[in-house]
Amino acid sequence: MLLNPFFPFSTSKLLALKATVLLLITLLVKARIQLAAGSAIGIFLLLLQTLVVLAISGGLVLAAGGAALVATQRRRTATA
Repeated sequence: MLLNPFFPFSTSKLLALKATVLLLITLLVKARIQLAAGSAIGIFLLLLQTLVVLAISGGLVLAAGGAALVATQRRRTATA
């Protein structure tokens, strides 16, 4: 069985898709609450959403960096 060399990128695409779905659900909930309860809760949810997006994007950067590091280490051991 051959391993897929693009497996880490498949994982990052899956994480990006999950982050997008979470973002869209958060936007929907925020809009519903903002209409029903007022703008204070909407502003709080907007700040929370922004922090979540920044955290997820940072995690994706770390995952991509880790995948690149593992790939370079495997290339070094393969050539040695």
